[in-house]
Amino acid sequence: MPWRALDALFAPAPNEARIAWLKGRDYAHRGLHDDGAPENSLSAFSAAITRGLGIECDVQQSGDGQAIVFHDWELDRLTREHGPVAARVLAELTQIRIGEGSDHIPSLRDVLALVGGRVPLLVELKTRPDRRVSALCLAVRRDLEGYRGDVAVMGFDPRVSAWFRSHAPRIVRGLVVSEEGSRTLSGAVRRHRALWQARPDFLAYDVRDLPSGFAAAQRRRGLPVLAWTVRSAALRQRAAEHADAPICEAGGIADAGSIP
Repeated sequence: MPWRALDALFAPAPNEARIAWLKGRDYAHRGLHDDGAPENSLSAFSAAITRGLGIECDVQQSGDGQAIVFHDWELDRLTREHGPVAARVLAELTQIRIGEGSDHIPSLRDVLALVGGRVPLLVELKTRPDRRVSALCLAVRRDLEGYRGDVAVMGFDPRVSAWFRSHAPRIVRGLVVSEEGSRTLSGAVRRHRALWQARPDFLAYDVRDLPSGFAAAQRRRGLPVLAWTVRSAALRQRAAEHADAPICEAGGIADAGSIP
């Protein structure tokens, strides 16, 4: 298959100046979290800022259509509450404590106010294949209006990047990819079709799939590749060899905020 020509036609590479800030630094996966600072909490994000790390966070839609920063669809794992996040409105969710300290579930607006452009921010939109993505994308775009700082949106669902390409083209957008062991022709077709639909500015790639011919080809074309989730020194080295930046946690975080 003439993948290179088709990729160039259907998913042109971004302008280098647009995406240069993505490269060459660490991103703390769901913030710099530990027992005292829960994942996706303001404490974890503050700790990342103190270390000079970029931040990756997860966003989904509250029951009243707002952008809430929380990974799981259900509240049960990280809070003392139960049931789906989408069943609660923003005002309720932001009163729910996460972890054992004083942190509460933050809204995207809370996170943006805290970060304030001091470090780069990656916002992963959590979506479901059987539901439309437009409401969540619109909520995120609304919160990002007027934000001054390096920020990108991304998602596994190519509809996320496609929506921002059409409705907010100035916002840097990425496609999250996991090959899930599928390096067959059908797997390659799926990845290229997702790429063409998304037309992303960068890829966030499962580090377990690196090295990858698909990722390498896109990187050669000018799409930065960020590797997730880097949890060890060995995976960090793999990311350094085959990607432009790691999204990391625990043993994957180096002493400094950049790739050695």
